[in-house]
Amino acid sequence: MSGWFTLFTNCRYVLHGELVEDHLVISDESGLILKREGYIGGEAVDLDDNIIAPGFLELHTNGANGFHFTQFEDEKSYSRKVDSIAKYYAAQGVTGFWATIPTVKSEEFQKILPHLQPRSIPKSASLLGTHTEGPYLHHTKKGAHNSSLFQPCTTPPSAIYGTSNVQSSIKLVTLAPELPHSAELIKTLTSYGIKVSMGHSTASYEEGLAGLRAGTTGLTHTLNAMPPLTSRAPGPAGLISLPETHNPPPPFYTIIADGEHLHPSTVSLLHRANPKRSILVTDSIELASLPDGTYPGHSQIPFEQVKSGNRATITSTDTLIGGCIPLQQGVRNLMGWSGCGIAEAVGTVTENVAAFMGIDGEGGRGVLKEGRRADLTVLSEQGEVLQTWIEGVKVWDKEDEIRAREDNGETRG
Repeated sequence: MSGWFTLFTNCRYVLHGELVEDHLVISDESGLILKREGYIGGEAVDLDDNIIAPGFLELHTNGANGFHFTQFEDEKSYSRKVDSIAKYYAAQGVTGFWATIPTVKSEEFQKILPHLQPRSIPKSASLLGTHTEGPYLHHTKKGAHNSSLFQPCTTPPSAIYGTSNVQSSIKLVTLAPELPHSAELIKTLTSYGIKVSMGHSTASYEEGLAGLRAGTTGLTHTLNAMPPLTSRAPGPAGLISLPETHNPPPPFYTIIADGEHLHPSTVSLLHRANPKRSILVTDSIELASLPDGTYPGHSQIPFEQVKSGNRATITSTDTLIGGCIPLQQGVRNLMGWSGCGIAEAVGTVTENVAAFMGIDGEGGRGVLKEGRRADLTVLSEQGEVLQTWIEGVKVWDKEDEIRAREDNGETRG
C-alpha cells in the first residue's frame, strides 16, 4: 500500500441511523474506507461541520433528463445515454443505481437488458443492474403499465428476459404474489440470487404473507398500485409492522416521497412503522428535471404524457406515470414530513437499500465502515448534497459547479 489517503475532519458521519462525531479516513489507492486511527500525513479535508453520508443508492428509477431506460436505439447511443444519466445521478449524491425496466414486450426486454449489466462508469454513479417491474403483475393494478403484455407466472423468466440476463443483469423483480403459481416463480428467481418484491398487486395480507414465505423480501412503492391499509384488512402494507423476530421477517418497503404518490402524513406513518426497513425511491421517469409540458410516450406508455410540477400523468387521465424529484429531495421531504433526523432519513437511501439488496458486506456499499467502498455524499444539515465522492475520489462539488456556471455566464456575456 502506498500510504496515500484522505482524512476528513471537522465533520460528522452517518452510521446506523446516528450521527457520529469523529473523522473519517479513506484510501486514495484502494477506494475503501480505512480504520480511523494510526495515520499520519495524507490529505486533510475540512468539511466545515457538514455531514458525511454513504453515497445514495437509487433502487427504482426509470430514467431522467429526457431519457427513459426503455428507449433503445443502438448499443453505442444507449451506452452513452446511460453514462450521461449516471453522471447526473452523481450530482444528486447518488453513487449507485438499478435501472428499472417496466413491462415491455419480451423482445424488448431481451434487447435492452444485456446493456444494463453491472458496471462502473468513470466519475459517475455505478450501474448496479436492473429492476424489472413486470410482466408478472395483476391487471387491475396495472397503473401506467400495459396490461396486455402481462404474463402468467408459469411463463419462465428465461422466456421473458432471456437466460443470460436472468443470470447477470437482473437483480430485482417486482411481481404480484397472489397470481397462480407465483410461489414457484419466486423460488426460481431467488435461486439466481435475484431479490423479489411484491407490487402492482391485489394481494390480501395473508397472500402477502404467503409471498414472504415463498421468498419475497420487499414491497414496491407501498400503497401505490396495491390495496389500501384499512382497519380490518391491512393488505400487503400491513406486513411492515411484523416484528423483527417473526419468521419470515418483515419486508423492506419502498416509499415515493414526492407528495403526489402519497400524502405527506402517509409517508410519515409508513416510515415510522419500521425505519430500519423503510426505503425511499423516486420511481423517476424521463420527465424528471424537464420543464412542464406535454411529451411523447415510449414503449411502456404509448400515449402522450403531461408534466406539471412534480406530477406526471398520462394525458387526459389522472394515472400517475412515475416520479419527478431527485432522491435528495425525497430525503429532505421525509425529514420535514416525519420529523426524523438527517441520519435516519439518510438510512432509507443507503444502509437500508444495501441491506435489502445484500451489498453491504466487505467491499460493499451503503455503510461507512472499514473495508467498504469509499462512496460518500457530503450533506448540509438540511440534507442538501454538497459533494459526491466515488471510490475515494471527489467527482462532484456544488461550489465548483456554481463557479463554473458563473464563469460560463461571464464568458458568454
